[in-house]
Amino acid sequence: MSDTRKESSLFGEMRRMVRTSGAVTGIAARVAGERFLGLKTDKSAHAEDLKAVLGGLKGPLMKVAQFLATVPEALPEEYAQELATLQSNAPAMGWAFVRRRMQGELGPAWQSRFKTFGQEAAAAASLGQVHRATLPDGRDVACKLQYPDMPSVVEADLRQLRLALSIYKRMDNTLDNDEALAEIAARLREELDYEREASHMRMYGAMLDGTPGVAVPEAVPELTTKRLLTMTWLQGRPILRRLEEDPPAEERVAYAKALFRAWYVPFYRYGVIHGDPHLGNYQVREDADPEVRFGVNLLDFGVIRVFPPSFVTGVILLYEAVRDGDRDKAAEAYRIWGFRDLTKEQMEVLTVWAKFLYEPLVEDRVRTITPLDDPMYGRRVAMQVHEGLKKTGGVKIPREFPLMDRAAIGLGSVFYRLRAEANWHRMFMELVHDFKEADIAARQKAALEQAGVPPG
Repeated sequence: MSDTRKESSLFGEMRRMVRTSGAVTGIAARVAGERFLGLKTDKSAHAEDLKAVLGGLKGPLMKVAQFLATVPEALPEEYAQELATLQSNAPAMGWAFVRRRMQGELGPAWQSRFKTFGQEAAAAASLGQVHRATLPDGRDVACKLQYPDMPSVVEADLRQLRLALSIYKRMDNTLDNDEALAEIAARLREELDYEREASHMRMYGAMLDGTPGVAVPEAVPELTTKRLLTMTWLQGRPILRRLEEDPPAEERVAYAKALFRAWYVPFYRYGVIHGDPHLGNYQVREDADPEVRFGVNLLDFGVIRVFPPSFVTGVILLYEAVRDGDRDKAAEAYRIWGFRDLTKEQMEVLTVWAKFLYEPLVEDRVRTITPLDDPMYGRRVAMQVHEGLKKTGGVKIPREFPLMDRAAIGLGSVFYRLRAEANWHRMFMELVHDFKEADIAARQKAALEQAGVPPG
């Protein structure tokens, strides 16, 4: 990197840190003032200020905020509620800038490799923007081009996040999120590599091949670099736009079933999960299969977690523990997941959370995931668990746990919005009825090798 670029990157990072540091310092002052000095502060107002600051940034810290907003009690409730509403609103790169960026990725004659290339961004991604294009062979494609200097931006965001979490931890040490932060950092750094994302896309295409109602784009390797991802364009509509039209129950249930398979076929059959289940990462569409009728497009494969097959064993053991009321199975499941030295009281508190997650899978009947008359049901359960852990001395969260937890919570919130009723138990049993850890290990190894997913 030239001295000029280094200097530009450094000043950009400093400006970004100045903008976020004020918000972080504000949190510290308000929380400390209330806790130690008895000062009453308007947390809701400050949370709105924080959202305004973070929402103006280019993406990584916004993604972290969205992540933390879905992890129970990772942040104070007022902050979590505000941060959960953040959407990527990064200013689009202009055409002159896009042309220079594309030349840097594909060379001076890059435009000759496309029949058409849209000058206006078709969509904003968390780390870049998407342009629609057509290849000489007629294929419609999406080109996701990364914003400049994103590695330095990510590192600046992570430093601010560490500071914010360290302050919060001093205020309330019930949950130790050090491992969760390490997991977030690893996934964010991986997400910068679009060649890795292309390999994830290939893996998901193979794992979900033949899955009813689920479509995955195909990467175009010759037009993909570490900062440019070219993939086939899938026709679809944002799910929120369709829900605003109040579709019939049959359609809503079809979307819910497709999403359930899209996330959990890879997990229960391969030990792999898509760790970013927010509404912007999929579209809905009419399906060509008359028996399916409605389906989803699964998008954005930057945040993918490959679990040890034993982790899946722990998930199924905990399901059986909830189903059978078996404390020994629950203890073994928590041990497999990496929870250490749990007391009997702590395990009982964690099992309250387990029942919340697994109850829809245990009951062999058509039902909603969560009560439709109580939108805060999940957060109330989380607060109950948090208070229980506080009384028993706190728990260190294993590194592998947050993304799995987030997927379950995120999908639950989507199903709530869909108001979908289905027999989740039977869908779950279809996936796990022949479960063997050795089979998952073999499938996972083959899928990773076939897709060329880098180790790590």
